[in-house]
Amino acid sequence: MLLNGARQAGKSTLATWLASGPHLARYLTFDDARTLAAAHADPAGFVDGLAGPVVLDEIQKSVDLLPAIKRSVDRDRRPGRFLLTGSAEVLMLPRVSESLAGRMEILTLWPLSQGEIDGRREGFVDTLFGEAPLDTPVEPEPWPRLVERMLRGGYPEVVSRGGDLRREVWFDSYLTTILQREIRDLSQVESLTALPRLLAMLAARVTGLVNFAELSRSTTIPQTTLKRYMALLDLTFIVETLPAWASNLGQRLIKAPKLLLTDTGLLGHLLGATPETLVARRELAGLLLETFVAMELRKQIGWSRARSRMFHLRTTAGREVDIVLESRGGAIVGVEVKAGATVGAGDFKALRALADATGRRFRRGVVLYAGSESLPFGPKLYALPVSALWRLGAEMVEPLESTTTA
Repeated sequence: MLLNGARQAGKSTLATWLASGPHLARYLTFDDARTLAAAHADPAGFVDGLAGPVVLDEIQKSVDLLPAIKRSVDRDRRPGRFLLTGSAEVLMLPRVSESLAGRMEILTLWPLSQGEIDGRREGFVDTLFGEAPLDTPVEPEPWPRLVERMLRGGYPEVVSRGGDLRREVWFDSYLTTILQREIRDLSQVESLTALPRLLAMLAARVTGLVNFAELSRSTTIPQTTLKRYMALLDLTFIVETLPAWASNLGQRLIKAPKLLLTDTGLLGHLLGATPETLVARRELAGLLLETFVAMELRKQIGWSRARSRMFHLRTTAGREVDIVLESRGGAIVGVEVKAGATVGAGDFKALRALADATGRRFRRGVVLYAGSESLPFGPKLYALPVSALWRLGAEMVEPLESTTTA
């Protein structure tokens, strides 16, 4: 099994807990220079010398081991012998994509969801694909508290830190580590001086369409270099692109992906956002809120029974649905995000068009907004407080404070 995700999302903590607790295994990390040197010196001998279940942490630092692991797995097909973790999407790395294809399960560990922080197992995605009407009242989140959630994000270290200054220091150090060490090691390029400037510009364009020509003009970075930088940011789970929904609806659709950053705490840090600026600049609050909703849904998709995929929809006529979820069976859910405290019939125009176009496949249309009421707006259409994300359909579990940091 491969457990990948952003650095500091909690992979090593989880792997260490598994290795020392319910699934006793040997734990080796390639952050340790001696272990890394041994793996590089003789990959086949290193793997052959591993007896019993083993955790190999930060496998992206020693991808030459993967062919040897493949041979070992082919000789002995017992499941559970190797747990690999990586702070980069290992299968996107050169020479790796075919090494373990079909031989391992891949799980992505994102920063903590709001339910994980609060002690709830969220069921919002499955509720959206269910049959029951969404008329259950949801406890709303006051705007100041919602702002705090967005600016905090989900990295465990940030969640556990009190005070804005300590979080700012952590994000500064995190960016330095990712941009100057992680990405440099992956790219084998010493000079990546334009990358911080690019990341700041991407933060200002979040939830917009990816346009390499415009980005190249704005940054004076050649498109070939720009695409390479974007791939590295995607590889290290800093940025996420939301693909355009492909359909046969007879409409002219824009096919460009939508740009997201994977954590709103990091996004807010890059934008210099504060609770005060999010009150004064509602459009900035809208960018953070849409990103916040999209990434919370991305996390929940990982454990939901619907096993849906996530897209965005935009037509050449300017009609847009922020998020489209499509289940494996073809059921469609549309989600719009609004930072305002009120909602009206006009906010459902795009969702109604989606319902008309998809017919019986359309399961639900929801506007998540910063207000307090759960309101029906016609057949299968609802306005819900943003807090429905982690409260509607949720089950209470052990709160984060009394568990191991994940």
